[in-house]
Amino acid sequence: MFAKWLLDIGEGNVGGNNDGEATIEIPEDLLIKDSSDPISDLIEFVYPSVLDNFNDLNFFHEREILAPKNNVFQEINERMFSIFPGDEREYLSSDCICPTEMVNENLDESLCSPDILNGIKASCFPNHRLVLKVGVPVMLLRNVDQKSGLCNGTRLKVVSLGNRIIQVKIISGSHIGDRHYIPIITLVPTDKKLHIKLQR
Repeated sequence: MFAKWLLDIGEGNVGGNNDGEATIEIPEDLLIKDSSDPISDLIEFVYPSVLDNFNDLNFFHEREILAPKNNVFQEINERMFSIFPGDEREYLSSDCICPTEMVNENLDESLCSPDILNGIKASCFPNHRLVLKVGVPVMLLRNVDQKSGLCNGTRLKVVSLGNRIIQVKIISGSHIGDRHYIPIITLVPTDKKLHIKLQR
């Protein structure tokens, strides 16, 4: 029902004729009402009894929470992590200006400090700080190895956490059950709103 409703919105079949803006009524059965903590209620609705189903790959294969903005995703992610047992492992990026930008005479040197670079958040780009636990489900944000099923949107379960590499098991798509190692990867955002070319 929810997927069909989203498709109808995308196709312009909901909200009547519009010039790019429309008022859309959300169906009653899709709303979380009268809640003092809607994020916890959403997590419980999507992942009921998550700790009882922790080791069932099908449980995570059939469920996911998508968020429209990074700050909403971050809050949901932190809540989910607090539910899962085990120790957290923190990974921090090493950020710098792309070498091609260093020859730019108009480059403001104050933009090159680690604090500024680490604080940059861009769409479809990982934050400076990544926290993981063994057993948690994660989603790839980039194509890593399409032949092996490691594509943007592929869902994975964290198997082990190393210093420079993580081991994952695929839990969606045509390669379910396959295990892979994901190393450190250098990324450059394509967000046109950024005035500098960041390398993370």
